[in-house]
Amino acid sequence: MRNRSRVIGVVLATCVVASGMFFAREGAPAPPNAPMFIGLKDVKWDRILPDLGESSPEIAILRVDPRTQATQLLIRTPKGIHVRKHWHSANETHTMITGTASFACEGKRVEVGPGGFNYMPAHMIHEAWLPAGSLTFITVDGAWNVNWVEGPPTAADLTR
Repeated sequence: MRNRSRVIGVVLATCVVASGMFFAREGAPAPPNAPMFIGLKDVKWDRILPDLGESSPEIAILRVDPRTQATQLLIRTPKGIHVRKHWHSANETHTMITGTASFACEGKRVEVGPGGFNYMPAHMIHEAWLPAGSLTFITVDGAWNVNWVEGPPTAADLTR
């Protein structure tokens, strides 16, 4: 009887997921063709650089496309930080929600303020200076990864 109840539960859960009749929430990925609605207070934040403790920038993965691995995420910064030179395997965009960040690539440095947008092609080496309290929305056309050119940021890269 216990196994039958588990089987029924699994079948019911599968039907709910397959029908797309729920909204995504933390820990419950949405089916590929279902709408998602996540409030900022409901996202799960993880430290990007755990060695920096409470000063570490934090990341929240909002969605990963199960077919292409395209990813949408948020990064917030409790302290200002210089994000050292790095690149990604896929195209990346940044949209500043709060704060004014500086991005540099190919010998140019540009400020991007709230509502500002940039695009970095795959494998483009770039770096950023994010202020304390910033919030950045990022899209990646494939799986999210970071390839550090000279190593990840350290405590020496933190600013006020």
